[in-house]
Amino acid sequence: MDSPRSQPPYRLEDYGFAFLVILVSAAFAWLLMPYFGAVLWGVVAAILFEPLTHRLSQKMGGKPNTAAGLMLLMLLALFIIPAILLGISLVQEVSAIYDKIATGQLDIGHMIAKLRTALPDSIEGMVDRYGLADFESLRRQFGAGIASGLQGLATRLVSAGQGALSFLAALGVMLYLTFFLLRDGRRYGELIRESMPLRPHLRDRLVTNFVVVVRATMKGTVVVAILQGLVGGIIFSLLGIPGSLLWGVLMGFFSLLPAVGTGLVWVPMALYLLATGHIWQGAVLGFCGMFVIGMIDNLLRPILVGRDTRLPDFVVLIATLAGLQIFGLNGFIVGPVIAALFISVWTLMREMRSADGMIEPDAIEQEDEATEQRDASAQTAAHPS
Repeated sequence: MDSPRSQPPYRLEDYGFAFLVILVSAAFAWLLMPYFGAVLWGVVAAILFEPLTHRLSQKMGGKPNTAAGLMLLMLLALFIIPAILLGISLVQEVSAIYDKIATGQLDIGHMIAKLRTALPDSIEGMVDRYGLADFESLRRQFGAGIASGLQGLATRLVSAGQGALSFLAALGVMLYLTFFLLRDGRRYGELIRESMPLRPHLRDRLVTNFVVVVRATMKGTVVVAILQGLVGGIIFSLLGIPGSLLWGVLMGFFSLLPAVGTGLVWVPMALYLLATGHIWQGAVLGFCGMFVIGMIDNLLRPILVGRDTRLPDFVVLIATLAGLQIFGLNGFIVGPVIAALFISVWTLMREMRSADGMIEPDAIEQEDEATEQRDASAQTAAHPS
């Protein structure tokens, strides 16, 4: 009977090939960096809508090209074109507010002075006690800061609009990639799974966790942000507050931050309205902020996310802020995904260390070993020595 074959030891050529794989992969990632956002959003769109595209293809009698094309048109109509129109309107509104500040039509300093006259004596005494009584200097600095911030925001938005060629190129890359991922996403996903140098049970856990986190982040973050920004902007507009579109966009942006969220916008505005004598507007804004805007997050996020991510709030907050700092707007996806994968990897490490061995064999490897043993027994019975 033949002795069992042992695995040959790794040779220098094997380590050389592994180094080449890492080097080429890093070079390819570096090559894609100018279109990192386009690739990221293409992958995210495919992860979210590939199951729906697959079902649509089956209902159409197995036409993946048509199904992917229809899904791409739906994404254009529902998300991309409205986002472009919103950006154009936001540029116009920010520019209009800055012009009003520059021409004196909107006097931030006068608003701060008016706020001071409305303060109760106890609060004004506290302000004097802590050396904040120089409201003239404060209003000049605050007004200059607001004007500078709006000017910087307007400049960024206008410069982004002027880079139309690069924007159109990135948009074209995203749409082109999204089409093929919607059509062939399952095949590409299986190729990636088979190529990952991990044990199958670890690989499947990590890939599944990655997909779940991306879907949960988009459902529980983007949908809630859009709804909170939309509702908040409508409330600001109905109350006659200038710049309702800008405030709505800011509320949608700040809703990405857990715990604080949209309160960073509507709470100071409600307090200002109350302090300056606009009692019913401030009361309505405070009520709507707590029981309408705030309840959108409290009601919808658990329904949309459930327990998919199960990340602590402080982890989500830090990961989101860090992601926004490093990756820009794309960071609100990248940050939580990295944090979730970090927790998932260390959870798997803890599970493996708590098992009998450092590396837990999975069911596939156990089945392969049992098959080899059955084959060896069959050969021994057929050809006894």
